[in-house]
Amino acid sequence: MKTIVGMSTFFLIVSVIVGEAAEVTPDAINSASLSTITAGPASKSIADPDPAIVRLQVLLDRAGVSPGVIDGLDGTNVTKAVISFENMMGIPPDGAIDPDVVSRLETGGPIIDTYTVTDDDLKGLVDHIPVDYGEKAKMPSLGYTSVAEKLAERFHMHIDLLTALNPGSDFASGDTVQVAMPGPPRHGKVVRIEADKTAGQVTAYDRRDAILAAYPATVGSEDNPSPKGTHKVKGVARMPVFRYNPKVNFKQGKNNKILTIPKGPNGPVGTVWIDLTEPTYGIHGTPDPELIDKVGSHGCIRLTNWDAEELAGMVKPGVVVRFVN
Repeated sequence: MKTIVGMSTFFLIVSVIVGEAAEVTPDAINSASLSTITAGPASKSIADPDPAIVRLQVLLDRAGVSPGVIDGLDGTNVTKAVISFENMMGIPPDGAIDPDVVSRLETGGPIIDTYTVTDDDLKGLVDHIPVDYGEKAKMPSLGYTSVAEKLAERFHMHIDLLTALNPGSDFASGDTVQVAMPGPPRHGKVVRIEADKTAGQVTAYDRRDAILAAYPATVGSEDNPSPKGTHKVKGVARMPVFRYNPKVNFKQGKNNKILTIPKGPNGPVGTVWIDLTEPTYGIHGTPDPELIDKVGSHGCIRLTNWDAEELAGMVKPGVVVRFVN
């Protein structure tokens, strides 16, 4: 999330249109009704964040079906999360925000609440994140570039939504800011993972074959396809360094030598690497969570950092990972 991009820039395709969007404020989000979300044709104009969609995204996140980045914009990742929730609840999966879905999703507690910035939030920041891997390799770490970026990721938000909810804030130590409340990480024991390349979705199942969690994912690309068939989890590495080898992985820029890219949330594989038995492949985080299932990967399964961390906490070596279409 190192680059602040206008939210409308990369969300030009929407699957559900909410009528005239209300101003996005904490009160508007906390009092929003999911019943205002209605299906409609593709928008001809640039979409604005909507309080009801923010509420829906937070509730889906709490339920264990990640919508990806909480940004207040509808799209395929939201629709996939709704369908996964319906499958989890045993409801016919049509993606509609009907009364049955709403009643099961709504939970107590505010959707947006306050958070006080601490001195620790100001630690470990870096000035910038270079694009070139050779320059990345020279850095001591690939941390966040601002407190706002750090908090946006901690609370599963797009940085544009965070700044919109806190106009004029410097995010200085002691400041009280408004953030989303997505809830604690899921717990459980995953025994099987399905990575759907076509849907751009990862689903984790327990021993009863019930859905424990579901995440939007980037699963390979046309140029760098993901492996086929069934593999297993080999291990988990948190805050991993990235060993860049152009002869084994891919070619980045003009870098022809093996490089060690330092650890950090803005590193090429984010904050966690779930190693697979298929050599060089894994399930990992990303420095650009807003691009999940928007651009291809180099063959691996890419999740947001927080989704990858949650999944890593529920897997052990031997968990089956099946690539499906």
